[in-house]
Amino acid sequence: MTWSTADIPDLTGRRALVTGATSGLGYETALELLRHGADVLVAARNPEKAAQAAETLTQKAGRAPTVLELDLADLASVEKAANEVTASYDRLDLLINNAGVMAPPYRQTVDGFELQLGTNHLGHFALTGRLLPLLLKGSRVVTVSSFMHKTVRGIVEDDLRRPASSYRKWEAYGKSKLANLLFMLELDRRARAAGADLLSVGAHPGYAATHLQAAGPELAGRPRQAQLWAAGSRLVAQSAAAGAWPSLYAATDPDLRPGSFVGPSFFEFRGTPKVVLPTHTAQDAELAAQLWQWSVDATGVDPTLTVPR
Repeated sequence: MTWSTADIPDLTGRRALVTGATSGLGYETALELLRHGADVLVAARNPEKAAQAAETLTQKAGRAPTVLELDLADLASVEKAANEVTASYDRLDLLINNAGVMAPPYRQTVDGFELQLGTNHLGHFALTGRLLPLLLKGSRVVTVSSFMHKTVRGIVEDDLRRPASSYRKWEAYGKSKLANLLFMLELDRRARAAGADLLSVGAHPGYAATHLQAAGPELAGRPRQAQLWAAGSRLVAQSAAAGAWPSLYAATDPDLRPGSFVGPSFFEFRGTPKVVLPTHTAQDAELAAQLWQWSVDATGVDPTLTVPR
């Protein structure tokens, strides 16, 4: 299949929210959505970086995004941001759950969850759940995962509060990306069962050169290792712009089926986007239903998919 950003349809009048939009995949995704006419909210936890990103996005796209302060590692921040959006708008056509952290040293979220599962999954679960009143109107939710979901065989409730003594950073990252897919597919199942006009799909970038690879070593106070990660990524990875293609395809292709998962075409490593298969574990409906309930218990957010009348 051939595809490029030129195939993105006119998005004039559509409203999108992209998490983690100050750099990397989120920035490139927001840029193309703006270029194709969408009204874009860029959500980020660092106000200074968000303002800088908004300025460069405006310069490149010729249209200004709206900045939304959001820290996915703080459920109070998620609630505040969602309340701000629901108070300001009557609909949200597109939600791209893109932000994430990868392989940092052991950290906890504000609410005491292991940082990667707490940010990458629970934060997005709570955000999506709180925004559902705006999303059940013909909207699309894109949840960004990773081929690293293939490296783990499952997830248990205790993983959400995994202590430092049993923490393995790459295992935790893989579990967070597995959780993203379990959530995406369970949201799809529940939307279809409720007859809701909501499309839940997923995407992964393959191997793209972004700041994500260096962020973990930076948090660990290892600048040399961060530099090596960044240099290696530049040598073998595709660009962040190309890495955003699966997300953009998932967000805008008019014929994409519910529950689809989109990744790069060349061994899911790089190239034009195509529909790919999650692992059998990611497609485990029983495990997905368990994770949904664990996430409800953890966040206090219980997404109810009811059809608007």
